[in-house]
Amino acid sequence: MIQAIFFDFNGVIIADEPIHMKAYQEVLASEGITLSDEEYMTMLGMDDVTFVRTAFERAGKSLTEDATKTLVAREWEIHRSVIEDELPLAPGILTFIKAASRHFQLGVVSMATQAGVFYVLERIKLEEAFTVIVTAEGASAHKPDPWCYNHALRLLNEKRLEMRLLPLLPAECLVIEDSPQGIEAGRAAAMKTLGVTNTVREETLRAAHADVVTASLADWTVDAVHHVFD
Repeated sequence: MIQAIFFDFNGVIIADEPIHMKAYQEVLASEGITLSDEEYMTMLGMDDVTFVRTAFERAGKSLTEDATKTLVAREWEIHRSVIEDELPLAPGILTFIKAASRHFQLGVVSMATQAGVFYVLERIKLEEAFTVIVTAEGASAHKPDPWCYNHALRLLNEKRLEMRLLPLLPAECLVIEDSPQGIEAGRAAAMKTLGVTNTVREETLRAAHADVVTASLADWTVDAVHHVFD
C-alpha cells in the first residue's frame, strides 16, 4: 500500500525544463559549445555542476572549478528572470500536492539546488507539505543512480522513527518523474513509478519501464493512487 510519494522537482512540480534548456544553450553558446535539444534530454537528472562538466567534456574542452560556478550562476540568473513574474507550474500540481499531503507523507527528490527548490516552494506556500527534501547539496550520485531515492527513504524513516511510526519499505513509496533517468532511479530503488509527460514523450517513459504513464497530474486523485498502485 502506498504511504509516501516522492516528487521530482523540475518537470514535475514546475514545468521548466524547456526554460533550463534554453538558458543552458545560451550560456554554453557563449563558451563556443553547441547544445542540441536531443543532447539536453540525455542529460536530464544531472545536477548543475555535473551538467556543465559533461557538456564541456563532450566538446573536448577543459573547465576550472571557478568557471563552472560562474556558468551555473549565469544559467540560474537567466532561468530566474524568466520565472520571476509567473511560475510555470505543472497542470494540476497544486491541487494534487494539497490533497496528497492529507493522506501520504511527501518528499521532493531532485538534483536541483536547495535554493532553487525552496524559491518555488515558498512562493507557492507548500514547503510545509513535504516531510523530506533531497537536493543536489550533499548528493553522492545523480539520477539514474538510485542514491537520491534511497536517501530520501532513509531520511523519511528517521522522521517516522521520531514520530514512533513503523519504517516504510521501498514498495510503499511512489516516485513521480518526468524523465527516463528519474524513472530508472525510482525503479532501481524498488519503488513504484508514475511518469508524467511534461518533458518527454509517453513512449520514452514507457521505454524506461514506468509502471504507469499519465499526461497530467490534474487527472489524478488520492483514490486513483490507491486504486492503481495498491
